[in-house]
Amino acid sequence: MTLRSPLDDTEQPLVLIVDDYAQNRKLARDVLRAAGFRTLEAGSGAEAIALAGTHLPDVILMDLRLPDMDGTEAARALGEGTTTAEIPVVALSSVRLGVGERLVATGFAGYLEKPISVGEFPEQVRRYAR
Repeated sequence: MTLRSPLDDTEQPLVLIVDDYAQNRKLARDVLRAAGFRTLEAGSGAEAIALAGTHLPDVILMDLRLPDMDGTEAARALGEGTTTAEIPVVALSSVRLGVGERLVATGFAGYLEKPISVGEFPEQVRRYAR
């Protein structure tokens, strides 16, 4: 039996998880991989933009507070990119009531709240995957 890398199976959506906290990335990665997703991870906005341009994920989960730029800035840069403009970027943050709607108005495809619900998270992400 040969073990395959999660990136070998192109049938499942590829999700780019962008968060500066390694524990948050690990939780999202583990939950999504257990549900069959392929994942990539970035700890900064610049890294996310570079990875998205190279790998063209099906959806990007973007934390709003990143060390090098605001998640909204990173999402805007992705939306202006020639190869990344069509990739849905979903805010993944501790949003307060009403903030989520403003995020969608600024160009995010949607938003998901932290802490994530382990049972619901994979299906929530799947709804945004292109």
